[in-house]
Amino acid sequence: MPSNKSVSDAPIFQFTNCRILRNHELQREDLWVREGKILNPEKLFFDEKGSADIQLDCKDSIIAPGFIDVQINGGFGVDFSLATDDFKSGIDLVSQKILSHGVTSFCPTLVTSPPSVYHQILPQISIRNGGAHGAGILGAHLEGPFISKEKKGAHPEHCLRTFEAGAFQDLLATYGTLDCVRIVTLAPEMKRSSEVIHELTKRDICVSLGHSVANLSQAEEAVQHGATFITHLFNAMLPFHHRDPGIVGLLTSDKIPAGRRVFYGMISDGIHTNPAALRIAHRAHPKGLVLVTDAIAGMGLAPGRHTLGQQVVEIDGLNTYIAGTKTLSGSVATMDACVRHFLEATGCSVETALEAASLHPAQLLGIEHKKGTLNYDSDADFLMLNDSLYVQATYIAGEQVWRQDTLGM
Repeated sequence: MPSNKSVSDAPIFQFTNCRILRNHELQREDLWVREGKILNPEKLFFDEKGSADIQLDCKDSIIAPGFIDVQINGGFGVDFSLATDDFKSGIDLVSQKILSHGVTSFCPTLVTSPPSVYHQILPQISIRNGGAHGAGILGAHLEGPFISKEKKGAHPEHCLRTFEAGAFQDLLATYGTLDCVRIVTLAPEMKRSSEVIHELTKRDICVSLGHSVANLSQAEEAVQHGATFITHLFNAMLPFHHRDPGIVGLLTSDKIPAGRRVFYGMISDGIHTNPAALRIAHRAHPKGLVLVTDAIAGMGLAPGRHTLGQQVVEIDGLNTYIAGTKTLSGSVATMDACVRHFLEATGCSVETALEAASLHPAQLLGIEHKKGTLNYDSDADFLMLNDSLYVQATYIAGEQVWRQDTLGM
């Protein structure tokens, strides 16, 4: 056979004996990878007359796109809202540790903090590709401080702010920089929010609605100005009411601009959202559901007291509360556990559960041409999972970055 090096000298990997998630279904096909990208085997055979250099038997695993977590406040003792001297080593630790839970890209999330904290932390967050060092960083998610006092949840009230005076300039002064910012969560009922939403979306920053007492028409107006996401649906917003469904009503609103999709985050940890509520949301708007962990520093640690920005939180099993209260404060769930719980709670297909943690967050961020799918030419960020959706191995850019030692590959 002629050499397969006509186009590139890089080795070609062929993953065999697997079911790959492509076009919304698991298909019994091989996965071909070269130079960190998914390869089209037809082009390889017919145009390059090439073949695989290395074949890997996947032992009947499921191969799915890597998970993308767009709301994670920290984990493994690291709190992204704490301005420490070793902030960078903290973010490196989390990005390394979440590989075992199938996360290949994430948005480090900062909860409501004083301006000095944003000014210290944001210049230390850089957008970067994933690899053996850890999951890729897609940019920061700033949750607050422009949120409602009534629905502050675990956010410290003394740090909440408005942008009534200077609109976008107030936001800029608070954060100091928007260079690495990918998502901003704000309450759309705040005065001058439309101007702010417009300015953020103009800069390709995703605006999410949350920690809010907005009614449905205020939420719809925010979407008309460019908002595309809802932060942890049902949590920290007005409960659904049949005469004014509030932000929840966006899932079935007829006022969404043509060609636009509203996405919504769900914490599928069995604590934050009752399974019946998960099912209602999923059945109302399945294509918009994005699984998020909303994990805090205590994820991966023993029960006890930990920090969340300016607050002290207490972990009791899977429950995390502001210390001394019953106010929920983020989760200690991992993304793979959220996917399994979502599958069980909704009775959806395996494909649907996997796409809620991969394709949908990629679509939300407008990166689905390179992340969140196994389409040809997309980044070879993928997972091997068993039938119960436990992660067996994690790959970024075609390189194995984590594996369960028992896999024996």
